[in-house]
Formats: sequence, structure tokens, C-alpha cells
Amino acid sequence: MAIRLVLVRHGLSSFNAKGLIQGRTDDSVLTDIGYEEAVKAGNALSKIKFDRIYSSPLVRASETANTIKKSFNKEHKVFYDKNLLEVDLSSWSGLSINEVKNKYPEMYSVWKNDPENLTLKRSDNRNYQPIQELFDQANIFLKDIMKNYLDEDDVNILVVGHNAILRCLILSLIGKPNKGFRKIRLENASFSILNISKNNNNSYKTQIECLNQTSHLNQKIPKKIGDSRIFLIRHGETNWNKEGRFQGQIDIPLNNNGKDQASKTSEYLKEINFNKAFSSSMNRPYETAQIILRNNKELKIIKIDALAEISHGLWEGKLEAEINEEWPNLLKNWHDKPAEVIMPEGESIREVSERSVKAFKKICLSQKENDLTLLVAHDAVNKTLICNILSIDCSNIWKIKQGNGGITVIDIFDDPHKDHVISALNITTHLGGGILDSTASGAL
Repeated sequence: MAIRLVLVRHGLSSFNAKGLIQGRTDDSVLTDIGYEEAVKAGNALSKIKFDRIYSSPLVRASETANTIKKSFNKEHKVFYDKNLLEVDLSSWSGLSINEVKNKYPEMYSVWKNDPENLTLKRSDNRNYQPIQELFDQANIFLKDIMKNYLDEDDVNILVVGHNAILRCLILSLIGKPNKGFRKIRLENASFSILNISKNNNNSYKTQIECLNQTSHLNQKIPKKIGDSRIFLIRHGETNWNKEGRFQGQIDIPLNNNGKDQASKTSEYLKEINFNKAFSSSMNRPYETAQIILRNNKELKIIKIDALAEISHGLWEGKLEAEINEEWPNLLKNWHDKPAEVIMPEGESIREVSERSVKAFKKICLSQKENDLTLLVAHDAVNKTLICNILSIDCSNIWKIKQGNGGITVIDIFDDPHKDHVISALNITTHLGGGILDSTASGAL
């Protein structure tokens, strides 16, 4: 029993094109480019059999949803839900960013740096917190989704909405991390996919399969917003990945498919002029990095021991069924409470997080303006880094998916007070599986 939630932001609107703040105004409609984006989104989604389509009732979202559904073979009704309305920015709607900045400098600063705590006044002079209200909306919508679909067999649900409400949906599903609103991005007509499954105790767990996919829009990678950028990539497939064996620090080489994945990643990123490159000191990420940089062989790849994969100890090389025979309780805890588990003669995910985050921070500190940095590592390592960026504990590694050859894009700012931003997470469209991650995830 699982829900696949596909979130799509509306296409480019008239207010987007003019650089105006939208909020809940319904004066903003799709532009011609916005319609084109919606058509492309529909084509990319056409192979998924959706059981339900939800949309914000605002016209720019409604137009996007109805344009997308034209690509589906099955006739669908669009269900409009007021809980998908965009953030209420009251008197700001219709103003340019510069106008807001000049008219409300202090509040604008809060909006940019700490939006969760922004307080505005309604027309009746009552104070309210727009993002906190939006989180309340998100929780109501998600509660209804879980109530209606979590007990059913696999369900695909399309949700068409807006930048802020979709961010709040995502953040609510991963535990509402501190100041998480500014740590992710959602472009017009982008996809974000979340997998939700039921736990034994009637609660649910969430996995982010991808965030802010834009490859269907002829925009392989979202535009850079930081001073520099890091491309975090998981190594290509190995035979042990394919077989579902616990791999860890036994240095299994790439198989032919893994080499092909690295080659496709190289082609996908061929327009990126990397000027720095780092890799785990293990061979499979290093070989992946070499293939990605095959047209830039003069660039030295610096190996970092601290980015080696988690040590699975006595579990390495084993299938889950084999581990379950000897360590059933420990394996169950690994799935339920990974941060509390130290594998026999291995290490804990918390130890991996400590060493990998420390190494990553050093890389970030070495970044100079306009640096484009390649970083190739492993499933567990990448997950701990992403958890750290999102300000969620490393015990949440199962909330993050990292496909073999998957690309995560991280924007870095020179200002130490500005958080890193995940501009895209786990791009795998270049590997031939469409918008869904069809790579062998291995057995972490």
C-alpha cells in the first residue's frame, strides 16, 4: 500500500513574467510560455496512470492542470481544493519585489531570511503568519489524502499548485525542518515526486524520489541562484547494487550498466564546465567521476577518505534475507531506527554523517565565486549530506532517495549566514526511465 504523490507547480504566469508577487490574486494567468510548459509536463507525465488529480482553484493552477490532463488517455476530472491555495501575502500581491523591499524593508528581510516567522496584517488590521497558515493548509490536505488513499493499493495522485504551498507539502511530509522553506526550490512546471507508504502502526513514512525536475522543459538543470554550485552524484550501478546486496566498503567495481549510467550523466552535464572535482576514495565513485569528466581529463579528482560508504561490517556482500536469518531484530531496527544501529563490526549512520558532513563543509569553505564542483560519492553518504542541508537528523535517511547516477544540485552562498539550497534532487531522467527513478537502489 503506497501513494505516489506527483507535485507540479503551475506554468509561467503573467505575474511571474513581470516579476510581480502573486499570492492569492486571481489576476495572474498562464502566459503562452506557461501553456507550452504545461503541455510538456503533460507529455512527460502521460505514461503514469493517475487515479486522482487535485489542483488549486486559482486560474493559473487550474489552467495548468487542465492542460496536463489532455495528454492522458483516461478522462479525468480535476478536483479543486482550497487547501492548495497559494500563500496569502495580502497587500503585497501585485507589487514588484523592489516595491515590497522599499515599502516594507524589515518585513521583506524576514520574508527572505526567515519566512516561517513573517507576520503581516490583514485588511481588518489583524496579525497573521502566512507561512504558518500555509503549513496548516498543507497538513489538512495531507490528512485527507492519507485518510482516503493510504489503505488502498498503489495510488498515483497528481497535485498542481503553487511555489509556496507545494514547498509546505514537501516540508510537512519530511517533518517540517527548521527554516526549511528557503532550502528547496520549485520552478514553474517542475516535478517533485514523493512516495508515501504505511507503517505497521498506522502511521506513514515518506521518501522524496526527486525535487524540482525540469528536464522535460528543455532546462536540464535549474538556473544557478548561489555564488557557486556543487553537483552531488551517486556512483553508477555495481553488480551488488543490481543483486540487492549490502555493499559498503567492499570495493565492488561498476558493472557495464554502471559505466553506461556514468556516461549518460557525462552527456547530460556536458555543458557544465567543472573547475573542481572530488570523489570518495573508493573505486566505484572515482571511476564514475572519471567517466563524467572524460572530456575534461586534465581536471584533477581529489579523493576524500571521509566520503567512503558506510561500513556494513559482517553484513557486506549479503542479501537482506540472509541478514534476517542471523540478525532479524537488528535488521528491523536498521529499517525503523537506522541511527541507533551499529552493524556487527561496522559503523553507524551517525558516524557516517559526522565524517561526511565535516568533509562536505570543508569543500563548501573552499568554494569560490562561480565554482562548478563535481562531487561523486555513495548512497548513505549522499543521504546524510542532504539530511544535513535540509536540517533533518541523519536518522531520516530513508526519506531521501539516491539513484545510481542520480544528480543532486546544491547552490552555495558566500554569505555564511545563508543556507545552502537544494535546487534539484535525484535527477535520473537522463538514465532512460522517464521521470521516475528506475535505477537499482541496492540494499543500503
